[in-house]
Amino acid sequence: MRMNPAQLYERVFASDASYNGRFFFGVTTTGIYCLPSCSARKPKPENTRFFPTAEAARAAGLRPCKKCHPDDFARGADPVLESIEQLVAEIRANPSVFRDARAIVKRSGFGPTRLFELFRQYYHATPADILLRARLATAKQQLLASAAPLTDIALAAGFESLSVFHDHFRTFNGLTPSAYRELRGIRVFDISLPKGYPLAYLKRTLARDPQSPTEYLAGHTYTTVVCFNATPSLLRLHLSSDLVRIETSAPHAPAAHAFVIALLGLDQDAAAFARLARKLGLSRLVAGRSELRITQTPSVFDGLLWSIIGQQINLPFAFQLRRRLIERTSHPFAENLYAPPTPAAIAALSYDDLKPLQFSRSKATYVIDTARLVSSGQLNLEALRTMSATRAERTLLAIRGLGPWSVNYLMMRSLGFADCVPLGDTGVTSGLHALLKLDERPDIDATKRLMSVFSPYRSLATAHLWQFNQPAPA
Repeated sequence: MRMNPAQLYERVFASDASYNGRFFFGVTTTGIYCLPSCSARKPKPENTRFFPTAEAARAAGLRPCKKCHPDDFARGADPVLESIEQLVAEIRANPSVFRDARAIVKRSGFGPTRLFELFRQYYHATPADILLRARLATAKQQLLASAAPLTDIALAAGFESLSVFHDHFRTFNGLTPSAYRELRGIRVFDISLPKGYPLAYLKRTLARDPQSPTEYLAGHTYTTVVCFNATPSLLRLHLSSDLVRIETSAPHAPAAHAFVIALLGLDQDAAAFARLARKLGLSRLVAGRSELRITQTPSVFDGLLWSIIGQQINLPFAFQLRRRLIERTSHPFAENLYAPPTPAAIAALSYDDLKPLQFSRSKATYVIDTARLVSSGQLNLEALRTMSATRAERTLLAIRGLGPWSVNYLMMRSLGFADCVPLGDTGVTSGLHALLKLDERPDIDATKRLMSVFSPYRSLATAHLWQFNQPAPA
Protein backbone atom coordinates (compact mmCIF):
# COMPACT_ATOMS: atom_id res chain seq x y z
CA MET A 1 0.00 0.00 0.00
CA ARG A 2 1.18 3.50 -0.80
CA MET A 3 0.78 4.77 2.73
CA ASN A 4 3.47 5.59 5.20
CA PRO A 5 3.47 4.15 8.76
CA ALA A 6 1.98 7.34 10.20
CA GLN A 7 -0.99 7.11 7.82
CA LEU A 8 -1.46 3.41 8.53
CA TYR A 9 -1.40 4.08 12.26
CA GLU A 10 -4.11 6.73 11.79
CA ARG A 11 -6.37 4.01 10.31
CA VAL A 12 -5.61 1.74 13.26
CA PHE A 13 -6.29 4.49 15.78
CA ALA A 14 -9.60 5.23 14.02
CA SER A 15 -10.55 1.49 14.02
CA ASP A 16 -11.27 1.91 10.32
CA ALA A 17 -12.98 -1.30 9.15
CA SER A 18 -12.70 -0.23 5.50
CA TYR A 19 -8.99 -1.09 5.73
CA ASN A 20 -9.54 -4.62 7.04
CA GLY A 21 -7.58 -6.99 4.82
CA ARG A 22 -5.75 -4.17 3.09
CA PHE A 23 -3.13 -4.41 5.81
CA PHE A 24 -2.60 -5.98 9.24
CA PHE A 25 -0.81 -4.50 12.22
CA GLY A 26 1.27 -6.20 14.87
CA VAL A 27 2.06 -5.18 18.44
CA THR A 28 5.65 -5.94 19.42
CA THR A 29 4.97 -5.80 23.18
CA THR A 30 2.25 -8.50 23.07
CA GLY A 31 3.31 -10.49 20.00
CA ILE A 32 -0.20 -10.24 18.53
CA TYR A 33 -1.38 -9.05 15.11
CA CYS A 34 -4.82 -7.60 14.36
CA LEU A 35 -7.17 -6.08 11.83
CA PRO A 36 -7.21 -2.27 11.64
CA SER A 37 -10.74 -2.28 13.09
CA CYS A 38 -9.79 -4.25 16.21
CA SER A 39 -11.51 -2.80 19.28
CA ALA A 40 -8.74 -3.79 21.67
CA ARG A 41 -6.70 -1.07 23.38
CA LYS A 42 -4.57 0.76 20.83
CA PRO A 43 -0.78 0.23 21.00
CA LYS A 44 1.70 3.07 20.98
CA PRO A 45 3.04 3.95 17.50
CA GLU A 46 6.56 2.86 18.42
CA ASN A 47 5.25 -0.62 19.33
CA THR A 48 3.32 -1.08 16.09
CA ARG A 49 4.39 -2.86 12.89
CA PHE A 50 2.46 -3.14 9.63
CA PHE A 51 2.12 -6.13 7.30
CA PRO A 52 0.53 -6.58 3.86
CA THR A 53 -0.82 -10.05 4.70
CA ALA A 54 -1.61 -12.26 7.69
CA GLU A 55 1.07 -14.64 6.44
CA ALA A 56 3.70 -11.90 6.69
CA ALA A 57 2.66 -11.16 10.27
CA ARG A 58 2.92 -14.83 11.22
CA ALA A 59 6.31 -15.07 9.49
CA ALA A 60 7.48 -12.26 11.79
CA GLY A 61 6.64 -14.48 14.77
CA LEU A 62 3.30 -12.88 15.73
CA ARG A 63 0.12 -14.75 16.62
CA PRO A 64 -3.48 -13.80 15.64
CA CYS A 65 -5.64 -11.71 17.95
CA LYS A 66 -8.44 -13.65 19.66
CA LYS A 67 -10.68 -10.59 19.64
CA CYS A 68 -10.73 -9.58 15.95
CA HIS A 69 -9.66 -12.96 14.41
CA PRO A 70 -7.54 -11.61 11.52
CA ASP A 71 -6.80 -15.06 10.07
CA ASP A 72 -10.51 -15.81 9.73
CA PHE A 73 -11.07 -12.51 7.97
CA ALA A 74 -8.14 -13.15 5.63
CA ARG A 75 -9.63 -16.43 4.43
CA GLY A 76 -13.17 -15.07 4.18
CA ALA A 77 -14.51 -16.83 7.28
CA ASP A 78 -16.04 -15.23 10.36
CA PRO A 79 -16.85 -18.01 12.83
CA VAL A 80 -17.81 -15.70 15.69
CA LEU A 81 -20.32 -13.82 13.53
CA GLU A 82 -21.63 -17.10 12.13
CA SER A 83 -22.14 -18.53 15.62
CA ILE A 84 -24.12 -15.47 16.71
CA GLU A 85 -26.19 -15.54 13.52
CA GLN A 86 -27.00 -19.20 14.15
CA LEU A 87 -28.00 -18.41 17.72
CA VAL A 88 -30.29 -15.57 16.60
CA ALA A 89 -31.84 -17.87 13.99
CA GLU A 90 -32.65 -20.36 16.77
CA ILE A 91 -34.20 -17.63 18.91
CA ARG A 92 -36.37 -16.40 16.06
CA ALA A 93 -37.45 -19.90 15.06
CA ASN A 94 -38.49 -20.96 18.57
CA PRO A 95 -38.36 -18.15 21.14
CA SER A 96 -40.24 -20.14 23.77
CA VAL A 97 -37.18 -22.39 24.20
CA PHE A 98 -35.30 -19.48 25.77
CA ARG A 99 -36.72 -18.44 29.11
CA ASP A 100 -34.68 -15.24 29.32
CA ALA A 101 -31.35 -13.63 28.36
CA ARG A 102 -29.50 -15.94 30.78
CA ALA A 103 -30.68 -18.93 28.77
CA ILE A 104 -29.29 -17.31 25.62
CA VAL A 105 -25.93 -16.74 27.34
CA LYS A 106 -25.84 -20.37 28.45
CA ARG A 107 -26.64 -21.62 24.93
CA SER A 108 -24.01 -19.34 23.33
CA GLY A 109 -20.92 -20.59 25.12
CA PHE A 110 -19.72 -17.00 25.62
CA GLY A 111 -19.60 -15.11 28.91
CA PRO A 112 -22.40 -12.57 29.54
CA THR A 113 -20.28 -9.47 28.89
CA ARG A 114 -18.79 -10.86 25.70
CA LEU A 115 -22.15 -12.04 24.38
CA PHE A 116 -23.80 -8.67 25.01
CA GLU A 117 -20.88 -7.00 23.22
CA LEU A 118 -21.29 -9.32 20.22
CA PHE A 119 -25.05 -8.80 20.01
CA ARG A 120 -24.55 -5.03 20.11
CA GLN A 121 -21.86 -5.22 17.44
CA TYR A 122 -23.62 -7.61 15.07
CA TYR A 123 -27.33 -6.86 15.64
CA HIS A 124 -27.38 -3.43 17.36
CA ALA A 125 -29.49 -5.02 20.08
CA THR A 126 -29.23 -6.94 23.35
CA PRO A 127 -30.12 -10.63 23.65
CA ALA A 128 -33.25 -9.59 25.55
CA ASP A 129 -34.24 -7.23 22.70
CA ILE A 130 -33.85 -9.98 20.11
CA LEU A 131 -35.82 -12.43 22.26
CA LEU A 132 -38.70 -10.01 22.86
CA ARG A 133 -39.01 -9.13 19.18
CA ALA A 134 -38.93 -12.82 18.24
CA ARG A 135 -41.76 -13.54 20.69
CA LEU A 136 -43.83 -10.67 19.30
CA ALA A 137 -43.23 -11.76 15.70
CA THR A 138 -44.27 -15.32 16.53
CA ALA A 139 -47.39 -14.10 18.32
CA LYS A 140 -48.38 -11.83 15.41
CA GLN A 141 -48.15 -14.72 12.97
CA GLN A 142 -50.38 -16.87 15.18
CA LEU A 143 -52.91 -14.10 15.76
CA LEU A 144 -53.53 -13.86 12.02
CA ALA A 145 -53.23 -17.57 11.25
CA SER A 146 -55.27 -19.19 14.03
CA ALA A 147 -58.26 -18.75 16.32
CA ALA A 148 -56.36 -19.94 19.39
CA PRO A 149 -57.05 -18.12 22.68
CA LEU A 150 -54.77 -15.17 23.43
CA THR A 151 -53.39 -16.88 26.53
CA ASP A 152 -52.33 -19.92 24.50
CA ILE A 153 -50.64 -17.73 21.90
CA ALA A 154 -48.83 -15.71 24.56
CA LEU A 155 -47.52 -18.76 26.41
CA ALA A 156 -46.55 -20.56 23.19
CA ALA A 157 -44.45 -17.55 22.18
CA GLY A 158 -42.67 -17.59 25.54
CA PHE A 159 -44.41 -14.78 27.44
CA GLU A 160 -44.78 -15.46 31.15
CA SER A 161 -48.34 -14.15 31.34
CA LEU A 162 -51.15 -12.64 29.27
CA SER A 163 -50.70 -9.23 30.90
CA VAL A 164 -46.98 -9.08 30.04
CA PHE A 165 -47.81 -10.11 26.47
CA HIS A 166 -50.52 -7.45 26.23
CA ASP A 167 -48.27 -4.65 27.53
CA HIS A 168 -45.36 -5.42 25.22
CA PHE A 169 -47.61 -5.97 22.21
CA ARG A 170 -49.37 -2.63 22.65
CA THR A 171 -46.08 -0.74 23.15
CA PHE A 172 -44.53 -2.09 19.94
CA ASN A 173 -47.67 -2.22 17.78
CA GLY A 174 -49.91 0.62 18.92
CA LEU A 175 -52.89 -1.67 19.45
CA THR A 176 -53.90 -4.69 21.50
CA PRO A 177 -53.46 -8.31 20.40
CA SER A 178 -57.23 -8.61 19.95
CA ALA A 179 -57.33 -5.51 17.74
CA TYR A 180 -54.41 -6.82 15.69
CA ARG A 181 -56.26 -10.10 15.07
CA GLU A 182 -59.20 -8.10 13.74
CA LEU A 183 -57.06 -6.54 11.00
CA ARG A 184 -57.85 -9.48 8.73
CA GLY A 185 -60.16 -8.26 5.99
CA ILE A 186 -60.73 -4.69 7.24
CA ARG A 187 -59.68 -1.39 5.65
CA VAL A 188 -59.84 1.10 8.55
CA PHE A 189 -58.11 0.80 11.93
CA ASP A 190 -56.43 2.93 14.61
CA ILE A 191 -52.93 2.95 16.09
CA SER A 192 -52.29 4.63 19.45
CA LEU A 193 -49.35 6.99 19.83
CA PRO A 194 -47.17 7.05 22.95
CA LYS A 195 -47.49 10.01 25.28
CA GLY A 196 -45.41 12.94 24.09
CA TYR A 197 -45.02 11.65 20.53
CA PRO A 198 -43.64 14.64 18.53
CA LEU A 199 -46.28 14.69 15.80
CA ALA A 200 -45.12 18.06 14.45
CA TYR A 201 -41.71 16.58 13.60
CA LEU A 202 -43.34 13.64 11.83
CA LYS A 203 -45.50 15.99 9.76
CA ARG A 204 -42.49 18.09 8.79
CA THR A 205 -40.74 14.96 7.55
CA LEU A 206 -43.77 13.73 5.62
CA ALA A 207 -44.13 17.12 3.91
CA ARG A 208 -40.47 17.78 3.13
CA ASP A 209 -41.04 17.42 -0.62
CA PRO A 210 -44.31 19.27 -1.32
CA GLN A 211 -44.12 18.26 -5.01
CA SER A 212 -43.61 14.54 -4.38
CA PRO A 213 -45.49 12.43 -6.95
CA THR A 214 -46.05 9.58 -4.47
CA GLU A 215 -47.32 11.35 -1.32
CA TYR A 216 -48.75 14.56 0.10
CA LEU A 217 -49.75 16.02 3.45
CA ALA A 218 -52.91 18.14 3.64
CA GLY A 219 -53.55 19.50 7.11
CA HIS A 220 -53.55 16.49 9.42
CA THR A 221 -54.03 13.91 6.65
CA TYR A 222 -51.15 12.12 4.91
CA THR A 223 -51.85 10.24 1.67
CA THR A 224 -49.46 7.99 -0.22
CA VAL A 225 -49.35 5.10 -2.66
CA VAL A 226 -47.58 1.95 -1.47
CA CYS A 227 -47.22 -1.56 -2.83
CA PHE A 228 -48.50 -4.46 -0.73
CA ASN A 229 -47.73 -7.88 -2.23
CA ALA A 230 -46.68 -6.11 -5.47
CA THR A 231 -50.11 -4.44 -5.68
CA PRO A 232 -50.40 -0.62 -5.46
CA SER A 233 -52.73 0.64 -2.75
CA LEU A 234 -53.78 4.10 -1.61
CA LEU A 235 -52.98 4.60 2.06
CA ARG A 236 -54.38 7.50 4.08
CA LEU A 237 -53.32 8.45 7.60
CA HIS A 238 -55.40 10.81 9.73
CA LEU A 239 -53.01 12.18 12.35
CA SER A 240 -53.93 13.38 15.83
CA SER A 241 -52.04 13.83 19.09
CA ASP A 242 -52.92 10.43 20.54
CA LEU A 243 -53.72 8.15 17.61
CA VAL A 244 -53.47 7.62 13.86
CA ARG A 245 -56.44 6.38 11.86
CA ILE A 246 -55.37 4.35 8.82
CA GLU A 247 -57.47 3.80 5.70
CA THR A 248 -56.41 1.45 2.88
CA SER A 249 -57.97 1.18 -0.57
CA ALA A 250 -57.58 -2.62 -0.48
CA PRO A 251 -57.86 -5.17 2.37
CA HIS A 252 -54.15 -5.21 3.26
CA ALA A 253 -54.52 -4.04 6.86
CA PRO A 254 -51.74 -6.24 8.38
CA ALA A 255 -49.27 -5.01 5.74
CA ALA A 256 -50.50 -1.45 6.19
CA HIS A 257 -49.99 -1.80 9.94
CA ALA A 258 -46.35 -2.86 9.45
CA PHE A 259 -45.84 0.06 7.06
CA VAL A 260 -47.22 2.60 9.52
CA ILE A 261 -45.33 1.21 12.53
CA ALA A 262 -42.09 1.72 10.56
CA LEU A 263 -43.18 5.16 9.40
CA LEU A 264 -43.93 6.20 12.98
CA GLY A 265 -40.87 4.43 14.44
CA LEU A 266 -42.92 2.96 17.26
CA ASP A 267 -40.54 0.04 17.81
CA GLN A 268 -37.59 2.38 18.55
CA ASP A 269 -36.48 3.00 22.15
CA ALA A 270 -36.65 6.79 22.13
CA ALA A 271 -36.89 7.01 25.93
CA ALA A 272 -33.65 5.05 26.41
CA PHE A 273 -31.78 7.38 24.07
CA ALA A 274 -33.16 10.45 25.85
CA ARG A 275 -31.92 9.03 29.18
CA LEU A 276 -28.47 8.45 27.66
CA ALA A 277 -28.29 11.99 26.29
CA ARG A 278 -29.16 13.45 29.70
CA LYS A 279 -26.61 11.18 31.39
CA LEU A 280 -23.97 12.54 29.01
CA GLY A 281 -24.89 16.09 30.01
CA LEU A 282 -26.42 16.74 26.57
CA SER A 283 -30.03 17.34 27.54
CA ARG A 284 -30.27 20.13 24.99
CA LEU A 285 -29.96 17.55 22.21
CA VAL A 286 -33.35 16.03 23.11
CA ALA A 287 -35.02 19.12 24.61
CA GLY A 288 -38.61 19.41 23.44
CA ARG A 289 -38.51 16.18 21.41
CA SER A 290 -37.43 13.36 23.74
CA GLU A 291 -39.83 10.97 21.96
CA LEU A 292 -38.44 11.74 18.48
CA ARG A 293 -38.23 8.70 16.21
CA ILE A 294 -36.62 7.95 12.87
CA THR A 295 -39.29 8.08 10.19
CA GLN A 296 -38.37 5.00 8.23
CA THR A 297 -38.78 4.35 4.53
CA PRO A 298 -40.56 1.00 4.84
CA SER A 299 -39.77 -0.07 1.26
CA VAL A 300 -36.13 -1.14 1.15
CA PHE A 301 -36.00 -0.48 -2.59
CA ASP A 302 -37.27 3.09 -2.16
CA GLY A 303 -34.67 3.61 0.54
CA LEU A 304 -31.97 2.15 -1.70
CA LEU A 305 -32.89 4.50 -4.56
CA TRP A 306 -32.85 7.49 -2.25
CA SER A 307 -29.48 6.54 -0.78
CA ILE A 308 -28.00 6.59 -4.29
CA ILE A 309 -29.85 9.62 -5.63
CA GLY A 310 -29.17 11.70 -2.51
CA GLN A 311 -25.40 11.21 -2.55
CA GLN A 312 -23.30 14.37 -2.72
CA ILE A 313 -26.05 16.72 -3.94
CA ASN A 314 -28.31 19.20 -2.18
CA LEU A 315 -31.75 18.13 -0.98
CA PRO A 316 -33.90 20.13 -3.45
CA PHE A 317 -32.00 18.71 -6.43
CA ALA A 318 -32.23 15.19 -4.97
CA PHE A 319 -36.02 15.60 -4.69
CA GLN A 320 -36.11 16.78 -8.29
CA LEU A 321 -34.16 13.78 -9.56
CA ARG A 322 -36.37 11.41 -7.59
CA ARG A 323 -39.54 12.99 -9.01
CA ARG A 324 -38.23 12.73 -12.56
CA LEU A 325 -37.24 9.08 -12.12
CA ILE A 326 -40.67 8.18 -10.74
CA GLU A 327 -42.50 9.99 -13.53
CA ARG A 328 -40.26 8.29 -16.11
CA THR A 329 -40.71 4.74 -14.79
CA SER A 330 -44.12 4.62 -13.11
CA HIS A 331 -47.68 5.77 -13.74
CA PRO A 332 -50.47 7.61 -11.89
CA PHE A 333 -52.49 5.35 -9.65
CA ALA A 334 -55.04 7.48 -7.78
CA GLU A 335 -55.57 11.16 -6.92
CA ASN A 336 -52.75 12.07 -9.34
CA LEU A 337 -50.28 10.12 -7.21
CA TYR A 338 -47.85 7.69 -8.78
CA ALA A 339 -47.18 4.14 -7.69
CA PRO A 340 -43.56 3.58 -6.56
CA PRO A 341 -41.35 2.40 -9.45
CA THR A 342 -40.50 -1.28 -9.52
CA PRO A 343 -36.94 -2.60 -9.82
CA ALA A 344 -37.86 -4.14 -13.19
CA ALA A 345 -39.06 -0.79 -14.57
CA ILE A 346 -35.81 0.95 -13.66
CA ALA A 347 -33.70 -2.03 -14.74
CA ALA A 348 -35.21 -1.76 -18.23
CA LEU A 349 -33.76 1.75 -18.72
CA SER A 350 -30.54 2.54 -20.51
CA TYR A 351 -28.03 4.90 -18.94
CA ASP A 352 -28.78 7.46 -21.65
CA ASP A 353 -32.47 7.46 -20.66
CA LEU A 354 -31.54 9.29 -17.46
CA LYS A 355 -29.29 11.88 -19.07
CA PRO A 356 -32.19 14.20 -20.07
CA LEU A 357 -33.38 13.97 -16.44
CA GLN A 358 -30.05 15.52 -15.31
CA PHE A 359 -28.66 12.36 -13.76
CA SER A 360 -24.89 12.26 -13.90
CA ARG A 361 -23.43 9.32 -15.80
CA SER A 362 -22.20 7.72 -12.58
CA LYS A 363 -25.48 8.22 -10.73
CA ALA A 364 -27.47 6.81 -13.67
CA THR A 365 -25.15 3.80 -13.77
CA TYR A 366 -25.47 3.13 -10.04
CA VAL A 367 -29.28 3.47 -10.05
CA ILE A 368 -29.83 1.21 -13.06
CA ASP A 369 -27.18 -1.39 -12.22
CA THR A 370 -28.49 -1.73 -8.66
CA ALA A 371 -32.07 -2.08 -9.93
CA ARG A 372 -30.85 -4.83 -12.24
CA LEU A 373 -29.27 -6.66 -9.32
CA VAL A 374 -32.58 -6.52 -7.45
CA SER A 375 -34.72 -7.39 -10.47
CA SER A 376 -32.55 -10.41 -11.36
CA GLY A 377 -32.62 -11.73 -7.79
CA GLN A 378 -28.89 -11.27 -7.26
CA LEU A 379 -29.67 -8.79 -4.48
CA ASN A 380 -32.48 -9.91 -2.16
CA LEU A 381 -33.60 -6.77 -0.37
CA GLU A 382 -36.11 -8.51 1.89
CA ALA A 383 -33.40 -10.89 3.10
CA LEU A 384 -31.47 -7.87 4.38
CA ARG A 385 -34.17 -7.37 7.02
CA THR A 386 -33.33 -10.63 8.77
CA MET A 387 -29.55 -10.38 8.44
CA SER A 388 -27.22 -9.21 11.16
CA ALA A 389 -26.19 -5.58 10.81
CA THR A 390 -22.67 -6.77 10.03
CA ARG A 391 -23.82 -9.08 7.24
CA ALA A 392 -26.18 -6.47 5.78
CA GLU A 393 -23.44 -3.84 5.78
CA ARG A 394 -20.96 -6.16 4.07
CA THR A 395 -23.56 -7.14 1.46
CA LEU A 396 -24.41 -3.54 0.65
CA LEU A 397 -20.84 -2.24 0.65
CA ALA A 398 -19.99 -4.82 -2.01
CA ILE A 399 -22.39 -3.09 -4.43
CA ARG A 400 -20.76 -0.58 -6.75
CA GLY A 401 -22.01 2.91 -5.99
CA LEU A 402 -22.81 2.31 -2.31
CA GLY A 403 -20.35 3.78 0.16
CA PRO A 404 -20.40 4.17 3.96
CA TRP A 405 -22.87 7.11 3.87
CA SER A 406 -25.33 5.32 1.58
CA VAL A 407 -25.13 2.02 3.42
CA ASN A 408 -25.54 3.46 6.90
CA TYR A 409 -28.37 5.70 5.71
CA LEU A 410 -30.18 2.72 4.21
CA MET A 411 -29.60 0.54 7.27
CA MET A 412 -30.96 3.25 9.53
CA ARG A 413 -33.84 4.52 7.41
CA SER A 414 -35.13 1.30 5.81
CA LEU A 415 -33.76 -1.67 7.75
CA GLY A 416 -34.26 -0.28 11.25
CA PHE A 417 -30.78 -0.86 12.66
CA ALA A 418 -30.28 1.19 15.81
CA ASP A 419 -26.58 2.02 15.84
CA CYS A 420 -25.74 3.57 12.46
CA VAL A 421 -24.01 6.81 11.47
CA PRO A 422 -24.14 8.08 7.86
CA LEU A 423 -20.53 9.25 7.90
CA GLY A 424 -19.90 12.45 5.99
CA ASP A 425 -23.50 13.62 6.40
CA THR A 426 -23.52 17.41 6.67
CA GLY A 427 -26.53 17.38 8.98
CA VAL A 428 -24.65 15.19 11.46
CA THR A 429 -21.40 17.18 11.32
CA SER A 430 -23.11 20.56 11.57
CA GLY A 431 -25.24 19.24 14.44
CA LEU A 432 -22.16 18.04 16.33
CA HIS A 433 -20.42 21.35 15.61
CA ALA A 434 -23.27 23.29 17.22
CA LEU A 435 -24.09 20.82 20.00
CA LEU A 436 -20.53 20.49 21.28
CA LYS A 437 -19.49 24.07 20.39
CA LEU A 438 -16.54 22.88 18.35
CA ASP A 439 -14.11 25.24 16.63
CA GLU A 440 -14.78 23.54 13.30
CA ARG A 441 -17.00 20.87 11.83
CA PRO A 442 -15.59 17.39 12.52
CA ASP A 443 -14.12 15.22 9.78
CA ILE A 444 -15.06 11.55 9.40
CA ASP A 445 -12.62 10.26 12.02
CA ALA A 446 -13.69 12.91 14.52
CA THR A 447 -17.35 12.15 13.77
CA LYS A 448 -16.77 8.46 14.53
CA ARG A 449 -15.11 9.35 17.80
CA LEU A 450 -17.71 11.91 18.88
CA MET A 451 -20.66 9.70 17.94
CA SER A 452 -19.26 6.67 19.80
CA VAL A 453 -20.62 7.99 23.12
CA PHE A 454 -24.17 7.56 21.78
CA SER A 455 -23.75 3.84 21.06
CA PRO A 456 -25.92 1.74 20.89
CA TYR A 457 -28.39 4.46 19.84
CA ARG A 458 -26.39 6.30 17.18
CA SER A 459 -29.26 6.12 14.68
CA LEU A 460 -31.49 8.10 17.04
CA ALA A 461 -28.58 10.44 17.81
CA THR A 462 -28.35 11.09 14.07
CA ALA A 463 -32.06 11.88 13.90
CA HIS A 464 -31.73 14.40 16.75
CA LEU A 465 -28.63 15.99 15.22
CA TRP A 466 -30.51 16.47 11.95
CA GLN A 467 -33.08 18.51 13.90
CA PHE A 468 -30.70 20.33 16.24
CA ASN A 469 -29.97 23.35 14.02
CA GLN A 470 -33.52 23.63 12.72
CA PRO A 471 -36.32 25.66 14.31
CA ALA A 472 -38.97 23.62 16.06
CA PRO A 473 -41.92 22.89 13.73
CA ALA A 474 -45.14 24.75 14.37
